[in-house]
This record gives sequence, C-alpha cells and structure tokens, in this order.
Amino acid sequence: MKKTLVLTTALTSLAYGASAQEVTVMSWGGAYTKSQVEAYHKPFTAETGISINSVDADNPATPIKAQVEAGNVTVDVADVEFSDAVRLCDEGLLEEIDLSMLPAAPDGTPAADDFIEGALQDCAVANIVWSTVYAYNTANVEGTPMTMADFFDTEKFPGKRGLRKSAKATLEMALMGDGVPAGEVYDLLETDEGVDRAFAKLDEIKGDIVWWEAGAQPPQLLADGEVVMSTAYNGRIFNAAVGEGQPFEIVWDGQILDFDLFVVPKGAPNKDEAMKFIAFSTDTQRLADQASWISYGPARKSSGALVGLYSDGKTEMAPHMPTAADNLGNALVNNFEFWVDRDAELNERFNAWLAN
Repeated sequence: MKKTLVLTTALTSLAYGASAQEVTVMSWGGAYTKSQVEAYHKPFTAETGISINSVDADNPATPIKAQVEAGNVTVDVADVEFSDAVRLCDEGLLEEIDLSMLPAAPDGTPAADDFIEGALQDCAVANIVWSTVYAYNTANVEGTPMTMADFFDTEKFPGKRGLRKSAKATLEMALMGDGVPAGEVYDLLETDEGVDRAFAKLDEIKGDIVWWEAGAQPPQLLADGEVVMSTAYNGRIFNAAVGEGQPFEIVWDGQILDFDLFVVPKGAPNKDEAMKFIAFSTDTQRLADQASWISYGPARKSSGALVGLYSDGKTEMAPHMPTAADNLGNALVNNFEFWVDRDAELNERFNAWLAN
C-alpha cells in the first residue's frame, strides 16, 4: 500500500508539473467562499500539493479589471457573474480557456454536452446557478409576503427594505414589483419608457431603502432588524436560516437566475495552474459537493443526481435550489447580453438617481 501511495503521488506530481506552489482565487466571501474552500480548494491541494490563497471582494470583476488594465495582476482565478465574464472577455481582459481540458461526466458524456446551456464561454466556465431573491424576517413582519409586489408595498408590510446598490437586478425587480410579468421585463427595459417606469417604482420606496454591496450584508441587516425585507443571494439566506437558525423566509416570486463563472485574468502569474484548478473544480463530483455547503445549483447536469444533504446531515438540498420546480413559478433568467450592452449606461443613470 505504501508503494502504491508513493507511486500515486509521483504520478500526480508528473501530471500537474512542478511549478507554482500557490494559486490565488478571488471570490465573494462569507458562506459562498466557505463552500468553495470545502468543495474545491482543500481537495485540489490534497491532490496536487498546490495551495490556494483565497481572497474576497464585493464583486471580483471590479478589481481584476483594474489589475489587468494596470498591468499588475496578482489574481489567478476569479469568480464573476455572467455578464461580467462576457464583457471582460470581449474587452480582452481575460485568458481564453481551452474547454477540451474539462473532464467528461462519469458516464463519458463530454463536458460540452454535460454543462447546462450557456455555462461554457470562450473565457469562462460556470460552477453554479444562483439567484437574487428577496427574503424577510418572520419576527418583524406581520402577514406573509408572497409576491415581488409585496416587497414594494410598504403600506401593507411596513419597514425598511434592503437592496443591492446596483442597477442590475434592481431595475428588473422594480418592474416585476410594478406588475410586469418576468417574461416581459427585458423587452420593456429596452425602452426609455420601461426604464422610466422602473425608476418610478423605486421612487416609491426610496426613503425606506438600505443599500447593501456585499453578499454577507443582507442576512446581517435582517438579523439586526435594520430592514424587514431584503434582496439577497439565495444561498446566503439559506445559510443564515438553516445553518444558523435565523427566522428568515425566501420569497421565490420574481427571482433572477444567473451563473457564476470562473475566469482567468489576462496575465495571471500562475496561468497553467489556474487552468488545472478550474478543470478540477468543475468536474461532476466537485460541483455536487459544493451544493452540500450552500444552496446553489451545480452547472453540470451529471452533478444533479449527486446532490443530497446539507452539511448538517439532515436537510435535503433539492427543495432549496433556485432551479427546483416549485421555485420557478415567476422566475427571470438574467439576460447577460442586455447587461453587456447597457451596464455602463444604466448604472450611470442609477448613480445619478441615488445622488438626487
């Protein structure tokens, strides 16, 4: 057995090569980073001997863009949203990824056919499907909010509201809160009238909004009673409710589905090791393993059957996934092409609206 272990270690070393001993991975922090550390980082280091330096940012797309443009790249892998991955790739700020390096599914299905449609891009490989939802603290709300309209109704449900300080997702939710069906949101946002209508809806609650910028903030705002409802990433609310026992409920109506993807900034100091990390971390088993730490769906079809219990050993994860059938009643899939084209323009107007 000892000889077998030595031989295995030697073969592994040959397979991965003797180069960098560390890869720097930038992600979003909190419960999300913890899920990646447990499912990806620790097993990768155990198999390759390459350690992971984990760093956090409120939105990794911002610092890696600054690093590449300054010619001072310190990050090897970053976890970014779909529209940011496409935009940064179009701007030449990311390394292209050879998708043929991705491992096949256990039954031999090629990776190209095993990932969910849209999950593989020229410069990015998706790891999770997540959503922006809103949640409320049952201890501070009388009644049962059930729709996106309820989030914007401060007469029916009095109290402060938490919202992400960004045009993306906020404008879509404002329109759905004004009665626009999910399937019509982007057609309306393409028009000046639609954008005006979204900001008019936000005007109604502007004085009651507490803005958040990091994913860990909404659960804290809800727990502290600073807001009675808040938009949030669904996994952060799950972690607070199931993992920490907070009295939070998610309202799935109007949820906005999105991918998070791994990218490699142009000029990453450990590019080859970064690619190996991405291939390792997005295989069938690793993606399923992550779902046992946080309620984000794996981006591979073959991982679905392997998703089981939460790390508490008793909570079935499937009903908590944003893609569960019961949670998709009025769901909106983020239109990354819309945001690639309109992000700068709409955020400029959003910031002007904030200042007035």
